[in-house]
Amino acid sequence: MPLSVSDDLSRTIETLYRSESGRILATLVRLLGDLDLAEEAMHEAFATALDTWPRAGIPDKPRPWLISTARFKAVDGMRRRARFEGAQRELTHYLEARIGGAPAEDEIEDDRLRLIFTCCHPALPAEGQVALTLREVCGLTTEEIARAFLVTPATLAQRIVRAKGVIRDKAIPYRVPVSQELSTRLGAVLHVVYLVFNEGYSAETTGVELSREAIRLGRLLFELLPEPEVMGLLGLMLLQESRRAARSSAEGEVILLEQQDRSLWNRDQIAEGITLTEGALSSRRFGAYTLQAAIAAVHAEASSAASTDWRQIVLLYDRLIRIQPSPVVELNRAVAVAMCEGPEQGIRLIDALLEGEELAKYYLAHSARADLCRRLGQLPEARESYEKALALARQEPERRFLTRRLQELK
Repeated sequence: MPLSVSDDLSRTIETLYRSESGRILATLVRLLGDLDLAEEAMHEAFATALDTWPRAGIPDKPRPWLISTARFKAVDGMRRRARFEGAQRELTHYLEARIGGAPAEDEIEDDRLRLIFTCCHPALPAEGQVALTLREVCGLTTEEIARAFLVTPATLAQRIVRAKGVIRDKAIPYRVPVSQELSTRLGAVLHVVYLVFNEGYSAETTGVELSREAIRLGRLLFELLPEPEVMGLLGLMLLQESRRAARSSAEGEVILLEQQDRSLWNRDQIAEGITLTEGALSSRRFGAYTLQAAIAAVHAEASSAASTDWRQIVLLYDRLIRIQPSPVVELNRAVAVAMCEGPEQGIRLIDALLEGEELAKYYLAHSARADLCRRLGQLPEARESYEKALALARQEPERRFLTRRLQELK
Protein backbone atom coordinates (compact mmCIF):
# COMPACT_ATOMS: atom_id res chain seq x y z
CA MET A 1 0.00 0.00 0.00
CA PRO A 2 1.42 3.45 -0.85
CA LEU A 3 2.63 5.49 2.12
CA SER A 4 0.22 8.34 1.36
CA VAL A 5 -2.78 5.98 1.65
CA SER A 6 -1.47 4.66 4.96
CA ASP A 7 -1.03 8.23 6.20
CA ASP A 8 -4.57 9.09 5.10
CA LEU A 9 -5.96 6.07 6.90
CA SER A 10 -4.01 6.90 10.04
CA ARG A 11 -5.42 10.44 10.01
CA THR A 12 -8.93 9.08 9.41
CA ILE A 13 -8.67 6.77 12.42
CA GLU A 14 -7.21 9.58 14.53
CA THR A 15 -10.14 11.83 13.55
CA LEU A 16 -12.58 9.02 14.35
CA TYR A 17 -10.98 8.57 17.75
CA ARG A 18 -11.29 12.27 18.53
CA SER A 19 -14.91 12.53 17.39
CA GLU A 20 -16.32 9.12 18.33
CA SER A 21 -14.33 7.75 21.28
CA GLY A 22 -16.68 9.43 23.78
CA ARG A 23 -19.74 7.75 22.26
CA ILE A 24 -17.99 4.40 21.89
CA LEU A 25 -16.60 4.39 25.42
CA ALA A 26 -19.95 5.44 26.91
CA THR A 27 -21.72 2.50 25.25
CA LEU A 28 -18.99 0.06 26.24
CA VAL A 29 -19.20 1.16 29.88
CA ARG A 30 -22.91 0.32 29.84
CA LEU A 31 -22.32 -3.00 28.12
CA LEU A 32 -19.32 -4.08 30.18
CA GLY A 33 -20.12 -2.37 33.47
CA ASP A 34 -16.51 -1.33 34.12
CA LEU A 35 -14.72 1.83 33.00
CA ASP A 36 -11.22 0.32 32.85
CA LEU A 37 -12.41 -2.76 30.94
CA ALA A 38 -14.35 -0.56 28.51
CA GLU A 39 -11.35 1.71 27.91
CA GLU A 40 -9.05 -1.27 27.30
CA ALA A 41 -11.53 -2.85 24.88
CA MET A 42 -11.97 0.41 22.97
CA HIS A 43 -8.23 0.84 22.50
CA GLU A 44 -7.97 -2.75 21.28
CA ALA A 45 -10.73 -2.06 18.76
CA PHE A 46 -8.91 0.98 17.36
CA ALA A 47 -5.68 -1.05 17.19
CA THR A 48 -7.57 -3.75 15.27
CA ALA A 49 -8.88 -1.07 12.90
CA LEU A 50 -5.31 0.01 12.13
CA ASP A 51 -4.46 -3.59 11.32
CA THR A 52 -7.64 -4.59 9.45
CA TRP A 53 -8.87 -1.56 7.53
CA PRO A 54 -5.83 -1.24 5.19
CA ARG A 55 -6.81 -4.66 3.76
CA ALA A 56 -10.62 -4.71 4.20
CA GLY A 57 -11.33 -1.01 3.77
CA ILE A 58 -13.10 1.40 6.12
CA PRO A 59 -16.58 0.13 7.07
CA ASP A 60 -19.62 2.11 5.97
CA LYS A 61 -20.48 2.65 9.65
CA PRO A 62 -17.19 2.79 11.57
CA ARG A 63 -18.70 3.46 15.02
CA PRO A 64 -20.88 0.27 15.22
CA TRP A 65 -17.91 -1.69 13.84
CA LEU A 66 -15.65 -0.36 16.59
CA ILE A 67 -18.25 -1.01 19.31
CA SER A 68 -18.84 -4.54 18.06
CA THR A 69 -15.11 -5.27 17.80
CA ALA A 70 -14.44 -3.84 21.26
CA ARG A 71 -17.17 -5.86 22.97
CA PHE A 72 -16.03 -9.11 21.40
CA LYS A 73 -12.42 -8.32 22.37
CA ALA A 74 -13.61 -7.83 25.95
CA VAL A 75 -15.59 -11.08 25.98
CA ASP A 76 -12.71 -13.03 24.38
CA GLY A 77 -10.38 -11.68 27.03
CA MET A 78 -12.76 -12.68 29.79
CA ARG A 79 -13.23 -16.13 28.25
CA ARG A 80 -9.48 -16.67 28.32
CA ARG A 81 -9.28 -15.55 31.92
CA ALA A 82 -12.32 -17.68 32.82
CA ARG A 83 -10.44 -20.84 31.84
CA PHE A 84 -8.08 -20.15 34.72
CA GLU A 85 -10.50 -18.39 37.06
CA GLY A 86 -13.68 -20.42 37.58
CA ALA A 87 -15.40 -17.53 39.38
CA GLN A 88 -15.26 -15.46 36.19
CA ARG A 89 -17.33 -17.88 34.12
CA GLU A 90 -20.74 -16.67 35.27
CA LEU A 91 -19.74 -13.05 34.61
CA THR A 92 -18.54 -13.98 31.14
CA HIS A 93 -21.85 -15.70 30.31
CA TYR A 94 -23.73 -12.68 31.66
CA LEU A 95 -21.75 -10.28 29.44
CA GLU A 96 -22.16 -12.49 26.39
CA ALA A 97 -25.94 -12.43 26.86
CA ARG A 98 -26.00 -8.72 27.65
CA ILE A 99 -24.20 -7.45 24.55
CA GLY A 100 -25.77 -9.56 21.85
CA GLY A 101 -27.38 -6.81 19.75
CA ALA A 102 -26.10 -3.59 18.22
CA PRO A 103 -27.03 -0.51 20.29
CA ALA A 104 -29.54 1.93 18.78
CA GLU A 105 -28.55 5.54 18.08
CA ASP A 106 -30.74 7.01 20.83
CA GLU A 107 -29.33 4.43 23.24
CA ILE A 108 -25.80 5.63 22.43
CA GLU A 109 -26.81 9.22 23.18
CA ASP A 110 -28.27 8.13 26.53
CA ASP A 111 -24.98 6.36 27.22
CA ARG A 112 -23.06 9.60 26.73
CA LEU A 113 -25.25 11.39 29.26
CA ARG A 114 -24.76 8.56 31.75
CA LEU A 115 -20.99 8.77 31.32
CA ILE A 116 -20.97 12.55 31.89
CA PHE A 117 -22.91 12.22 35.15
CA THR A 118 -20.62 9.40 36.29
CA CYS A 119 -17.44 11.38 35.59
CA CYS A 120 -18.89 14.44 37.37
CA HIS A 121 -20.21 12.57 40.43
CA PRO A 122 -19.80 14.73 43.56
CA ALA A 123 -18.10 11.85 45.39
CA LEU A 124 -15.06 12.41 43.15
CA PRO A 125 -12.57 15.20 43.96
CA ALA A 126 -13.04 18.26 41.73
CA GLU A 127 -9.69 17.80 39.97
CA GLY A 128 -10.60 14.17 39.33
CA GLN A 129 -13.98 15.12 37.86
CA VAL A 130 -12.33 17.55 35.43
CA ALA A 131 -9.55 15.14 34.41
CA LEU A 132 -11.89 12.17 33.96
CA THR A 133 -14.43 14.19 31.95
CA LEU A 134 -11.78 15.50 29.56
CA ARG A 135 -10.24 12.03 29.22
CA GLU A 136 -13.32 9.85 28.89
CA VAL A 137 -16.00 12.16 27.49
CA CYS A 138 -13.90 14.49 25.31
CA GLY A 139 -11.27 11.93 24.32
CA LEU A 140 -8.25 14.13 25.13
CA THR A 141 -5.04 12.26 25.88
CA THR A 142 -3.44 12.33 29.31
CA GLU A 143 -0.56 14.36 27.86
CA GLU A 144 -2.93 16.96 26.35
CA ILE A 145 -4.81 17.44 29.61
CA ALA A 146 -1.59 17.61 31.63
CA ARG A 147 -0.18 20.26 29.30
CA ALA A 148 -3.34 22.34 29.58
CA PHE A 149 -3.28 22.26 33.41
CA LEU A 150 0.51 22.69 33.66
CA VAL A 151 1.09 19.41 35.53
CA THR A 152 3.12 16.34 34.62
CA PRO A 153 1.40 13.48 32.77
CA ALA A 154 2.19 11.23 35.75
CA THR A 155 0.35 13.59 38.11
CA LEU A 156 -2.62 13.81 35.77
CA ALA A 157 -2.67 10.02 35.33
CA GLN A 158 -2.80 9.60 39.11
CA ARG A 159 -5.82 11.92 39.30
CA ILE A 160 -7.61 9.74 36.75
CA VAL A 161 -6.64 6.51 38.54
CA ARG A 162 -7.88 7.89 41.87
CA ALA A 163 -11.16 9.06 40.31
CA LYS A 164 -11.74 5.63 38.76
CA GLY A 165 -10.93 4.06 42.13
CA VAL A 166 -13.65 6.14 43.80
CA ILE A 167 -16.17 5.08 41.16
CA ARG A 168 -15.24 1.43 41.70
CA ASP A 169 -14.96 1.47 45.51
CA LYS A 170 -18.17 3.43 46.07
CA ALA A 171 -19.99 1.45 43.36
CA ILE A 172 -21.17 4.70 41.78
CA PRO A 173 -24.04 3.77 39.45
CA TYR A 174 -23.67 4.43 35.75
CA ARG A 175 -26.96 6.27 35.21
CA VAL A 176 -28.63 9.63 34.78
CA PRO A 177 -30.00 10.77 38.17
CA VAL A 178 -33.73 10.43 38.81
CA SER A 179 -35.83 13.58 38.60
CA GLN A 180 -35.71 14.51 42.28
CA GLU A 181 -31.90 14.66 42.31
CA LEU A 182 -31.34 15.71 38.69
CA SER A 183 -31.20 19.44 39.48
CA THR A 184 -28.48 19.06 42.12
CA ARG A 185 -26.43 16.64 40.06
CA LEU A 186 -26.80 18.75 36.91
CA GLY A 187 -25.37 21.66 38.88
CA ALA A 188 -22.24 19.59 39.59
CA VAL A 189 -21.90 18.73 35.89
CA LEU A 190 -22.26 22.38 34.81
CA HIS A 191 -19.72 23.38 37.44
CA VAL A 192 -17.16 20.97 35.95
CA VAL A 193 -17.79 22.29 32.43
CA TYR A 194 -17.38 25.89 33.62
CA LEU A 195 -14.20 24.98 35.53
CA VAL A 196 -12.75 23.65 32.28
CA PHE A 197 -13.84 26.78 30.41
CA ASN A 198 -12.42 29.17 33.01
CA GLU A 199 -9.11 27.31 33.00
CA GLY A 200 -8.98 27.74 29.25
CA TYR A 201 -10.14 31.34 29.34
CA SER A 202 -7.36 32.38 31.73
CA ALA A 203 -4.57 30.20 30.31
CA GLU A 204 -1.95 32.05 28.28
CA THR A 205 -0.98 29.37 25.77
CA THR A 206 -3.27 26.34 26.04
CA GLY A 207 -6.53 28.17 26.65
CA VAL A 208 -8.06 27.91 23.19
CA GLU A 209 -8.10 24.11 23.27
CA LEU A 210 -9.65 23.88 26.75
CA SER A 211 -12.24 26.56 26.00
CA ARG A 212 -13.15 24.75 22.80
CA GLU A 213 -13.59 21.47 24.70
CA ALA A 214 -15.77 23.17 27.34
CA ILE A 215 -18.01 24.66 24.64
CA ARG A 216 -18.16 21.27 22.92
CA LEU A 217 -19.24 19.73 26.24
CA GLY A 218 -21.82 22.46 26.65
CA ARG A 219 -23.24 21.75 23.18
CA LEU A 220 -23.35 18.03 23.96
CA LEU A 221 -25.21 18.65 27.21
CA PHE A 222 -27.66 21.00 25.48
CA GLU A 223 -28.28 18.39 22.79
CA LEU A 224 -28.90 15.65 25.37
CA LEU A 225 -30.55 17.67 28.15
CA PRO A 226 -31.91 21.04 26.93
CA GLU A 227 -32.53 22.52 30.39
CA PRO A 228 -32.56 26.35 30.83
CA GLU A 229 -29.32 26.47 32.85
CA VAL A 230 -27.57 24.32 30.24
CA MET A 231 -28.65 26.92 27.66
CA GLY A 232 -27.49 29.69 29.97
CA LEU A 233 -24.06 28.18 30.52
CA LEU A 234 -23.51 27.54 26.82
CA GLY A 235 -24.61 31.12 26.07
CA LEU A 236 -22.26 32.47 28.76
CA MET A 237 -19.27 30.55 27.40
CA LEU A 238 -19.92 31.66 23.83
CA LEU A 239 -20.31 35.31 24.85
CA GLN A 240 -17.10 35.26 26.87
CA GLU A 241 -15.19 33.34 24.20
CA SER A 242 -16.33 35.86 21.57
CA ARG A 243 -13.90 38.40 23.07
CA ARG A 244 -10.81 36.18 22.95
CA ALA A 245 -9.16 37.88 19.94
CA ALA A 246 -9.47 41.30 21.62
CA ARG A 247 -8.39 40.32 25.14
CA SER A 248 -4.64 40.53 24.57
CA SER A 249 -2.16 42.24 22.27
CA ALA A 250 0.15 40.51 19.80
CA GLU A 251 2.79 40.65 22.55
CA GLY A 252 0.48 38.89 25.01
CA GLU A 253 -0.39 42.00 27.04
CA VAL A 254 -3.78 42.06 28.78
CA ILE A 255 -6.35 44.46 27.28
CA LEU A 256 -9.21 45.40 29.60
CA LEU A 257 -12.81 45.24 28.38
CA GLU A 258 -13.21 49.02 28.02
CA GLN A 259 -10.06 49.29 25.84
CA GLN A 260 -10.79 46.28 23.61
CA ASP A 261 -11.26 46.68 19.86
CA ARG A 262 -14.85 45.51 19.63
CA SER A 263 -14.58 44.95 15.89
CA LEU A 264 -12.48 41.89 16.80
CA TRP A 265 -15.30 40.31 18.79
CA ASN A 266 -16.76 37.20 17.17
CA ARG A 267 -20.24 38.27 16.04
CA ASP A 268 -21.42 34.72 15.25
CA GLN A 269 -20.63 33.58 18.79
CA ILE A 270 -22.32 36.71 20.19
CA ALA A 271 -25.48 36.11 18.15
CA GLU A 272 -25.70 32.47 19.22
CA GLY A 273 -24.90 33.33 22.83
CA ILE A 274 -27.60 36.00 23.00
CA THR A 275 -30.20 33.67 21.43
CA LEU A 276 -29.41 30.96 23.99
CA THR A 277 -29.50 33.46 26.85
CA GLU A 278 -32.85 34.87 25.79
CA GLY A 279 -34.23 31.33 25.53
CA ALA A 280 -33.07 30.51 29.05
CA LEU A 281 -34.45 33.77 30.46
CA SER A 282 -37.85 33.22 28.84
CA SER A 283 -38.18 29.87 30.65
CA ARG A 284 -38.37 31.62 34.05
CA ARG A 285 -36.46 28.60 35.44
CA PHE A 286 -32.96 29.97 35.02
CA GLY A 287 -30.14 30.31 37.54
CA ALA A 288 -26.74 31.88 38.08
CA TYR A 289 -25.18 30.91 34.73
CA THR A 290 -28.05 32.49 32.80
CA LEU A 291 -27.80 35.72 34.81
CA GLN A 292 -24.05 35.87 34.13
CA ALA A 293 -24.80 35.29 30.45
CA ALA A 294 -27.33 38.14 30.54
CA ILE A 295 -24.63 40.45 31.95
CA ALA A 296 -22.21 39.34 29.22
CA ALA A 297 -24.94 39.97 26.63
CA VAL A 298 -25.37 43.59 27.80
CA HIS A 299 -21.63 44.11 27.27
CA ALA A 300 -21.76 42.35 23.89
CA GLU A 301 -24.58 44.55 22.59
CA ALA A 302 -22.85 47.83 23.54
CA SER A 303 -20.69 49.62 20.99
CA SER A 304 -18.38 50.98 23.71
CA ALA A 305 -17.84 50.95 27.47
CA ALA A 306 -19.41 54.42 27.70
CA SER A 307 -22.60 53.34 25.92
CA THR A 308 -23.02 50.19 28.04
CA ASP A 309 -26.22 50.00 30.08
CA TRP A 310 -24.43 49.85 33.44
CA ARG A 311 -27.64 50.29 35.44
CA GLN A 312 -29.05 47.17 33.82
CA ILE A 313 -25.84 45.34 34.74
CA VAL A 314 -26.16 46.49 38.38
CA LEU A 315 -29.75 45.19 38.47
CA LEU A 316 -28.63 41.85 37.06
CA TYR A 317 -25.88 41.61 39.68
CA ASP A 318 -28.46 42.41 42.38
CA ARG A 319 -30.49 39.42 41.23
CA LEU A 320 -27.40 37.22 40.92
CA ILE A 321 -26.36 38.05 44.50
CA ARG A 322 -29.77 36.95 45.76
CA ILE A 323 -29.44 33.46 44.28
CA GLN A 324 -25.65 33.04 44.47
CA PRO A 325 -24.12 35.36 47.10
CA SER A 326 -20.38 35.69 46.59
CA PRO A 327 -17.70 38.29 47.42
CA VAL A 328 -16.50 38.15 43.79
CA VAL A 329 -20.01 38.91 42.52
CA GLU A 330 -20.17 41.78 45.04
CA LEU A 331 -16.86 43.08 43.65
CA ASN A 332 -18.12 42.94 40.07
CA ARG A 333 -21.27 44.77 41.14
CA ALA A 334 -19.14 47.45 42.83
CA VAL A 335 -17.29 48.06 39.55
CA ALA A 336 -20.60 48.36 37.69
CA VAL A 337 -21.86 50.83 40.33
CA ALA A 338 -18.68 52.88 39.84
CA MET A 339 -19.40 53.07 36.11
CA CYS A 340 -22.90 54.47 36.56
CA GLU A 341 -22.66 56.36 39.90
CA GLY A 342 -19.02 57.42 39.95
CA PRO A 343 -15.66 56.03 41.21
CA GLU A 344 -16.25 57.25 44.78
CA GLN A 345 -19.24 54.94 45.18
CA GLY A 346 -17.24 52.04 43.76
CA ILE A 347 -14.31 52.64 46.14
CA ARG A 348 -16.67 52.79 49.11
CA LEU A 349 -18.16 49.40 48.20
CA ILE A 350 -14.77 47.79 47.49
CA ASP A 351 -13.29 49.09 50.77
CA ALA A 352 -16.18 47.47 52.64
CA LEU A 353 -15.49 44.19 50.85
CA LEU A 354 -11.76 44.34 51.58
CA GLU A 355 -12.50 44.57 55.30
CA GLY A 356 -13.52 40.92 55.13
CA GLU A 357 -11.09 38.04 54.71
CA GLU A 358 -12.50 36.60 51.47
CA LEU A 359 -11.10 39.26 49.11
CA ALA A 360 -8.08 40.44 51.08
CA LYS A 361 -5.80 38.20 49.00
CA TYR A 362 -7.71 38.49 45.72
CA TYR A 363 -5.56 40.55 43.39
CA LEU A 364 -8.47 41.74 41.22
CA ALA A 365 -10.09 43.49 44.21
CA HIS A 366 -6.96 45.57 44.79
CA SER A 367 -6.52 46.13 41.05
CA ALA A 368 -10.12 47.37 40.71
CA ARG A 369 -9.66 49.73 43.66
CA ALA A 370 -6.40 51.01 42.17
CA ASP A 371 -8.07 51.76 38.86
CA LEU A 372 -10.87 53.75 40.53
CA CYS A 373 -8.32 55.72 42.59
CA ARG A 374 -6.37 56.44 39.40
CA ARG A 375 -9.52 57.80 37.74
CA LEU A 376 -10.02 60.17 40.69
CA GLY A 377 -6.41 61.34 40.53
CA GLN A 378 -5.58 59.75 43.91
CA LEU A 379 -2.22 58.51 42.66
CA PRO A 380 -0.52 57.50 45.96
CA GLU A 381 -3.55 55.36 46.88
CA ALA A 382 -3.67 53.95 43.35
CA ARG A 383 0.02 53.04 43.53
CA GLU A 384 -0.41 51.32 46.89
CA SER A 385 -3.34 49.23 45.63
CA TYR A 386 -1.55 48.28 42.39
CA GLU A 387 1.45 47.13 44.44
CA LYS A 388 -0.81 44.93 46.60
CA ALA A 389 -2.40 43.49 43.48
CA LEU A 390 1.00 42.79 41.90
CA ALA A 391 2.18 40.96 45.02
CA LEU A 392 -0.86 38.67 44.81
CA ALA A 393 -1.07 38.08 41.02
CA ARG A 394 0.29 34.75 39.78
CA GLN A 395 -0.28 34.69 36.01
CA GLU A 396 2.47 36.40 34.03
CA PRO A 397 0.17 38.43 31.71
CA GLU A 398 -1.62 39.93 34.72
CA ARG A 399 1.70 40.71 36.40
CA ARG A 400 2.94 42.49 33.27
CA PHE A 401 -0.29 44.50 33.09
CA LEU A 402 -0.03 45.63 36.72
CA THR A 403 3.65 46.47 36.33
CA ARG A 404 2.82 48.61 33.31
CA ARG A 405 0.09 50.43 35.24
CA LEU A 406 2.53 51.17 38.05
CA GLN A 407 5.04 52.56 35.58
CA GLU A 408 2.34 54.77 34.02
CA LEU A 409 1.66 56.33 37.43
CA LYS A 410 5.25 57.49 37.63
